[in-house]
Amino acid sequence: MNENLQIRTFKKTGHIEVICGSMFSGKTEELIRRIRRAEIARQRVIVFKPKIDNRYSEFEIVSHNEQSYPSVVVEDASEIPEKSFDVEVIGIDEAQFFDNNLIEICQNLADSGRRVIVAGLDQDYRAMPFEPMPQLLSVAEYITKTLAVCVVCGAPANRTQRNSDSDNKILVGATDHYEARCRLHHVVNSEKFIQSH
Repeated sequence: MNENLQIRTFKKTGHIEVICGSMFSGKTEELIRRIRRAEIARQRVIVFKPKIDNRYSEFEIVSHNEQSYPSVVVEDASEIPEKSFDVEVIGIDEAQFFDNNLIEICQNLADSGRRVIVAGLDQDYRAMPFEPMPQLLSVAEYITKTLAVCVVCGAPANRTQRNSDSDNKILVGATDHYEARCRLHHVVNSEKFIQSH
């Protein structure tokens, strides 16, 4: 057997998993479920979250149905590799709050044999692609798109309705600012959107 081929054959293959969807669709809940299963398999795990996300807890990721898991808070995705050199499974929640450097970081971690599980919004409140998620979706080996329930009609919802006057792309909040909506009942104030661009 060729020596290079032999090395590649026995090197553990890493990969990227992306969990995406609207708010209230169970993304964090699914991330926690996968991390807990990895722990049962006696794998070394770590979970990261961006500093900006302090809605429910400062040092835990917390789903809207109140499941939680300890996390390491980072200001920037560039901190993730140095804090996860000795783990096998890396969870990253609220990925939409990181810069596009997250894409290369996830690629490098997967290339080094790690399982990288990333959860985040794939669309902003205008139903537009929410970077860096679209690029992560394109390089991921596994993709799970979760759906919420439209608060208007009960249909499957893949959009996040903002119910406040802010037109900032990033506005951290939960039920105080957002609700899940289906395509039919999702409304964007197009006049405000045009003025802000």
